[in-house]
Amino acid sequence: MRAALPRWSGTLAAKAAAFITVMCCTLAALLGVLVHVQVTNQTVGQARHQALQRLAAATERYEAGDPLRRRAGLDPPGLPRQLRDLAVAGNRGTMVADFAGRPTMWAAGPADGDRALAVAVDYSQQARTIEGLDRAIFWSSGLAIGATLLVGAFAVTRVTRRLHITARVARRISAGDLDARVNDPGAHRRTRDPARPQDEVAAVAAALDSMASSLQGKLLAEQRFTADVAHELRTPLTGLHAAAELLPPGRPTELVRDRVAALRTLTEDLLEISRLDTGRERLELDTEQLGALAERVVRGAGSGTEVRVVRDVCVETDRRRLERVLGNLVVNAHRHGRGPVVLTVDGPVVTVRDHGDGFPEYLVAHGPQRFRTEGVTKGHGLGLTIASGQAEVLGARLEFANAVDGGAVATLRLTAE
Repeated sequence: MRAALPRWSGTLAAKAAAFITVMCCTLAALLGVLVHVQVTNQTVGQARHQALQRLAAATERYEAGDPLRRRAGLDPPGLPRQLRDLAVAGNRGTMVADFAGRPTMWAAGPADGDRALAVAVDYSQQARTIEGLDRAIFWSSGLAIGATLLVGAFAVTRVTRRLHITARVARRISAGDLDARVNDPGAHRRTRDPARPQDEVAAVAAALDSMASSLQGKLLAEQRFTADVAHELRTPLTGLHAAAELLPPGRPTELVRDRVAALRTLTEDLLEISRLDTGRERLELDTEQLGALAERVVRGAGSGTEVRVVRDVCVETDRRRLERVLGNLVVNAHRHGRGPVVLTVDGPVVTVRDHGDGFPEYLVAHGPQRFRTEGVTKGHGLGLTIASGQAEVLGARLEFANAVDGGAVATLRLTAE
């Protein structure tokens, strides 16, 4: 299934789009100003040159006593005052000003006395040319910005989509799914052609896939080693158990039998954890009355656990695995907590609570961890690990918390029929 586009708000794509837009607008404005100034200077220069030529011709005719031509005269109406003052002072100059509602290029020079000789050149065509140029620059800049933004957004979105997929795979790996892979196409192209340049996103994806493969290989090797060790221990332990049964009665014999039994339990737990780690456990489903099953677990544990059935339900589950989960929770409550221990059935939710010091903080925050026994006095930290693994196989959710008034609370949430 194709990955959905990430949200734009506050993302790399939005920041990249804003950066592209600002840069495009800045570049378009800079180029537009340069073109406008260049063309305007050229146009104004040509009009000024034409006006000065006409002024020179008008000056010759005036000095020769010939009549002046149209749009030339002494102190003509509409002549800008600044330009007249400049001419009266003995200088020549030009200026663009409106005359009769039209832009006009004026050129003026000194005449007899305190009068100015001036000519007017129609500047309308040049003004329309500059105005049309400005419109063309504006619309072409807008189109260029829009096209660049679309192309840039498409390119950036492709990158952010790949980063989004890589981040999602990384979260899956951190959650324990070591089969998750990015499989970035850029990394595959690089694999097929080592000389092909590899972009940074593909390099990150390839590194993540390589890390996941390495972790998976190490974990599988660890699982195989644990399973092999536990399996190989079963045979000598069976012989050791048989030999312990032949010892004469006495305190030393009781100690030997107790340690052998503990070692057999540890070995069986390790084998069970190894099977759970493979992820290939299969359920044997049947319909069970949850209240009756809980009472049966408590009787089998042989402990003084109180059973409270608030609301009984039927659940479709694997009886052996569910009994294993509840049994481990009850045993853990008695072993590491204090009485009274209460097992409560309230619909598909089963809670086991003691009144001891509560679970360690790491267990509440991250769940049970094998062989980590911080805050407990005995055991190997495997009972709750097995309970969590079996609950996951059952499709249930096992949560650990501490009661406000003291004590540990383990909550198993099942799916009712």
